[in-house]
Amino acid sequence: MLELLAPAGSMEAVAAAVQNGADAVYLGYGDFNARRNAKNFSEEEFAAAVSYCHVRGAKVYLTLNTLLTDRELPAAAQVAVHASEMGADAVLVQDMGVVRMLRQAAPDLPVHASTQMTVHNLDGVKMAADLGMTRAVLSRELSRDQIEYICQHSPIEIEVFGHGALCMCYSGQCFLSSVIGGRSGNRGLCAQPCRLKYGWMDKADSYPLSLKDLSLAGHLRELRKMGVACVKLEGRMKRPEYVAVVTGIYSRAIKEDREPTAEELEQLRAAFSRQGFTQGYYLDQQGPDMFGVREEEKEPKELFAAARNTYQSGEAQRVPVTFYAMIRPGEPARVGVEDPQGRVVTVEGQVPEAARTRPLTPEAVETQLSRTGGTPYRCAKVRALVEDDLSLPLAALNALRREALDGLTKQREALPRRRQGEYHPGARYENRKEPPELTISVRTAEQVTKELLDLGPAMVYIPLEELAAHPEKAQAPAGTRIGVILPRIAWDREMGQVEEQLRQVRDLGVTDALVGNLGMLPVARELGFTLRGDFGLEVYNSQAVKEYKRLGLASLTLSFELKFPQIRDISKSLDTELITYGRLPLMIMENCIIKNRTSSCNCQNSNILTDRKGARFPVVKAPGCRNELLNSQKLFLADKAADYKRLGLWAQRLLFTTENPRECVQVAQRYLDQGSWSPNEYTRGLYYRDVE
Repeated sequence: MLELLAPAGSMEAVAAAVQNGADAVYLGYGDFNARRNAKNFSEEEFAAAVSYCHVRGAKVYLTLNTLLTDRELPAAAQVAVHASEMGADAVLVQDMGVVRMLRQAAPDLPVHASTQMTVHNLDGVKMAADLGMTRAVLSRELSRDQIEYICQHSPIEIEVFGHGALCMCYSGQCFLSSVIGGRSGNRGLCAQPCRLKYGWMDKADSYPLSLKDLSLAGHLRELRKMGVACVKLEGRMKRPEYVAVVTGIYSRAIKEDREPTAEELEQLRAAFSRQGFTQGYYLDQQGPDMFGVREEEKEPKELFAAARNTYQSGEAQRVPVTFYAMIRPGEPARVGVEDPQGRVVTVEGQVPEAARTRPLTPEAVETQLSRTGGTPYRCAKVRALVEDDLSLPLAALNALRREALDGLTKQREALPRRRQGEYHPGARYENRKEPPELTISVRTAEQVTKELLDLGPAMVYIPLEELAAHPEKAQAPAGTRIGVILPRIAWDREMGQVEEQLRQVRDLGVTDALVGNLGMLPVARELGFTLRGDFGLEVYNSQAVKEYKRLGLASLTLSFELKFPQIRDISKSLDTELITYGRLPLMIMENCIIKNRTSSCNCQNSNILTDRKGARFPVVKAPGCRNELLNSQKLFLADKAADYKRLGLWAQRLLFTTENPRECVQVAQRYLDQGSWSPNEYTRGLYYRDVE
């Protein structure tokens, strides 16, 4: 049976989910989760939610799925310890530093890889398993053949999103909200700028980044056959009535082994949609019809009133139990109850008397014990041994039933015995004293010229496709190394080509690989490359640095969502580099918005997306016919060298994207204190700004 996982932004939503058949709920407790704007739970509320769910046979997953600073990790460790003590069934994480912290603080608490980890291929799932995780939540962009392939070969459980909002960017790789608005999606405060108007060239007159909500209603049996362990419903920010409607429809369909009816599909649409739903990613049919916006509609009062009724009045009898009764002369009446997990509670009552008129029958005992209304329990079976000619008041049987069920509830609420440890940040590494080396990454082979190489950068990173197509670029003067940039996203069906191209560039003498996703580490490692971490790994704290060191990386690019003081204070057990120039990558998208606009492949031309304020964002091709949205302004720090040279970095990186070869040379010269080039307009990025 598919596990159905429902969102809970409040205690009322917990009840709405559980009373409508959710097998598990996910919720935030404290400040460290990807929906910090939701009404997250206090410690008392979290304990109450776990108790409520466990009594009714549902699990509780804690969301701890944001990037955390070194200063926040001790408090997050306390949250994890408390959650483990209170009986949370698992914790969802994004940050590799949090993974490391959990091993110390809450070693028995199961860990799931959040969709924020951008796990989208089998190697990524295997990496999650190697890290000790028991489940991976796949990226929402994957098609059914890719999901099925992963499920068939995965060593751990696979969870997929089944219903709710779709991000335009791969989860965990979006920097649009933080770079343009100072509110980070990776820190739980996404402002959803993708839902606003944009346009091509000069007019913001459409919604090219606003996807319809996902709905896989209609594919539930298929998901189960594939081997998917869990279907997740999105919506922690939504009201309890929405949770009740959507959970109820999916739960009934799964338990009855069917797909939702036409009437139920209409109820899903009425509860919330953006001009209908899409299955475009799942069906591998992308295009403009996947997009939609929220339209003003009347609240479905009758639907929501009926939904409220499901969790405000009465109790769904979710837990099947077996009763046992033994009524014998001269002995106290005994009643026992057993739940599906084998927990047994036995109670004793008064001694039966000899019957004067109507003796007690097994049927009468069965009738009384079956009356479990108003409790979470449903009587599935009664086994009664009632000897002849005995009498016992029915009220006494009712009291025994209540006492037995109360005892069972206490057992089901009982907290698990788990180890807890102390979080230790560990040894601090001294920052480097020498100024950082210069590294360069390019988007096209033509940007790598003799003039650029003659400036003597320590490393030049070239995309895998480009280097394989231009093998002559693998040569560099003494003192400069050529590295290869692996795609941040590569589905399993693309991995054969990635491996083949990696072998080609390795045979050219290239030994360094820049990797921006967990799922790309194994292939580069197996081929003997020196592993270097790119910004896509989201390194935000000292513990993440240590964890990547444990995994064998030689260097890491630190997150550009950090401020300079935070970067300075990170304990650098590995060489670290920082992007100090370039158009920061704001989104990587599976859906080609260039093709959506023109109906043809046009990525070799200039494609500019304009927002309502007139800011112009280049859209460029990413490996695998994907799109990358770049910032409208270039990050420029050449005149701030004194600031970044004090941070203890191994290297500062110039990120070349839309620059022509001449511009690349001018920028590099400026960063080497040669010349006076500077961009017309620029940004300092987030290095001097507080990011929420």
